[in-house]
Amino acid sequence: MRLRVGHEITISADRDTPLVCLVAPHVSRQGDFLGPELVETDPQVPIHSYFDLYGNICRRLIAPAGRFTLRGDVTLLDDGQVDEVDEAAPEWPVEALPDDVLTFLTGSRYVETDLISQEAWDLFGGVAPGWGRVQHIVDYANARLTFDYQQASATRTATEANAGRVGVCRDFAHLALAFLRALNIPARYVNGYLGDIGVPDPGHPMDFSAWIEVYLGGKWYTFDPRNNAARIGRVVVARGHDAADVPLLNSFGAHRLEKFTVWCDAVDEQGQKIDGMAFA
Repeated sequence: MRLRVGHEITISADRDTPLVCLVAPHVSRQGDFLGPELVETDPQVPIHSYFDLYGNICRRLIAPAGRFTLRGDVTLLDDGQVDEVDEAAPEWPVEALPDDVLTFLTGSRYVETDLISQEAWDLFGGVAPGWGRVQHIVDYANARLTFDYQQASATRTATEANAGRVGVCRDFAHLALAFLRALNIPARYVNGYLGDIGVPDPGHPMDFSAWIEVYLGGKWYTFDPRNNAARIGRVVVARGHDAADVPLLNSFGAHRLEKFTVWCDAVDEQGQKIDGMAFA
């Protein structure tokens, strides 16, 4: 299956403003590219790319005063398979976890494990460890929150979402992460493209999506607290402890968002969108 993914983000600022942007498909997907990724700005400015501590591609640039647009676009191959499921995958005890996994047991900016720990153990401590317990937590987060774009908040934490019972995909992810880490189950935040293949059109403009990955049986598995279903066509952009680690656009100065467009389409060999397989 061929996927075309991309974005166009336009901001305006009163003065030259440094930016660090995490919008490129993860380096692990670059072997799937069918051609070079188109990256351009208007007006044109130099872009310097580097890898952060989590292996994410970061694009560093200075947006000049005035109106500024960043675009990215690439077509890649996808195996067309749904997210992997292994109901026999076990939880590993903390002492058996690899060193680089331990960091995903800790609290973070939006994931207050200390504040939610007692509730986590009260709700899920008696559930048999393993895949089933993780899915039980994801089910709970999915049912606990109501999805509402109109109530999106850049500062809402896991415990605030839990109390308010509303949020967007990042809030569903943060709440599940908080419960999982409080139970000593390593889990990390993921941002990326997600197409609506084989599911009804959600009826709203596409955005970047947030989901989680959980460490079970010696590997990372995808779980999606917002959609709570195995899906086709995920393209990871970045991973971290929570949304604070993977901002799409980290601005070192004030700016105003004027336009935000994201696309993720199934396309044919000529690059034309395939009807019936469009992503919202």
